[in-house]
Amino acid sequence: MAIASVNPATGETIATFEALSTADVEQKLQKSIEAFAINRDRSFVQRAERMFRAAELLESRAPDLARTITLEMGKPIVAAIAEVRKCATVCRHYAEHAERYLAEEHIATDARASYVRFDPLGPVLAVMPWNFPFWQVFRFAAPALMAGNVGLLKHASNVPQSALAIEDLLREAGFDHGEFQTLLLGAEQVASLLDDERVKAATLTGSEPAGASVALNAAKRIKKSVLELGGSDPFIVMPSADLEAAVKTGIKARIVNNGQSCIAAKRFIVHEDVAAEFERRFVAAMEALRIGDPMDEATDVGPLATPQIVNDLEKQVDASVAAGAKLLTGGKRIGERGNFFAPTVLSDIPPSAPAFAEETFGPVAALFRMKDIDEAIRLANATPFGLGASVWTNDDAERDRFVREIESGQVFVNAMVASDPRLPFGGVKHSGYGRELGVYGIREFVNIKTIWVA
Repeated sequence: MAIASVNPATGETIATFEALSTADVEQKLQKSIEAFAINRDRSFVQRAERMFRAAELLESRAPDLARTITLEMGKPIVAAIAEVRKCATVCRHYAEHAERYLAEEHIATDARASYVRFDPLGPVLAVMPWNFPFWQVFRFAAPALMAGNVGLLKHASNVPQSALAIEDLLREAGFDHGEFQTLLLGAEQVASLLDDERVKAATLTGSEPAGASVALNAAKRIKKSVLELGGSDPFIVMPSADLEAAVKTGIKARIVNNGQSCIAAKRFIVHEDVAAEFERRFVAAMEALRIGDPMDEATDVGPLATPQIVNDLEKQVDASVAAGAKLLTGGKRIGERGNFFAPTVLSDIPPSAPAFAEETFGPVAALFRMKDIDEAIRLANATPFGLGASVWTNDDAERDRFVREIESGQVFVNAMVASDPRLPFGGVKHSGYGRELGVYGIREFVNIKTIWVA
């Protein structure tokens, strides 16, 4: 089986790689066990030295690594550079805080001494997506390695060069005994990896079907899993909001990563008192976006990652319009080559339309009008997903209700949803379970061990 890296802006194949053989996989699995014995016994200081070095390498090589990202999945080059640099921040965060996050917790009981310690589990399989090919990996790798675990990366098949570059960088940083290995494999081989007793846990960022498959296969072997899946995130605008800031941030929140982000704002729920003005400004701003070569620093929106994503998005838009939604702008693919799709805005969307609750993975925004906060919260929760929500209000009572009643893993007030190494990240409902980042993220793949000394 060949694994190909294809430029989504041109459709040209950049490089191909052969998938690992059964013997290759066996060798890497055995190497991961040997590497675990090494990393587990390192002190936090020794692991941190390596993680700080990884951060330095990421920053010094950001332009070159970003070029790889852009060539493989079409992210605008400015955003790709920012992604690589963000990876350096998560490396530094865990290098600085892992020891404190995993310090023994002493608890007063009837024992002479009783405490909780956090021990690493071993090799953890990471099944990662293409849309943030460096960030998604490092937000797993940094805490996992700092906890004393080792990583096995099964990356998306359309970003093999990114996957190999990450392995090379971590090896150069000093994790050079196989503590982090890339497995060039097809998705159909993930189940057999989870069947192997040497793999102790799994984490996946991706689609619902992929998450369900990994969760099922991990559960069969009684293994811990963490899932970060899709989202149909609401972006709510109330009359007290700063409308100019809401529009500006809303555009950015919708087209981040060419619209291919699980936490991108997708459903814009706007109070009827400001809906007409918000719609006018929002549509004009979407139409003013510059679409084109992702290597051009002036480009706002580049190509979608694969032809299939373009096809799926076009079907969702067409079906939504057929169901009664109003197309305000865009709604079609652009150009004769490459995977370009026009920034699109839909309104008057009936519940039967795909855009009402489904995740649209591309630059498509759905506008809804509501009459009060009750309807806003009802619409926000009217989706099987629950990853993030952005709410725009300067009314304290409204803010408190949104924070309390919206069903999601995070609520951002007067800001767009984003991940931050200092804060836990994850969702509820069909958006998955478990948490990444912060203290909660590093504790997902450890043995929380109770010690009782009589």
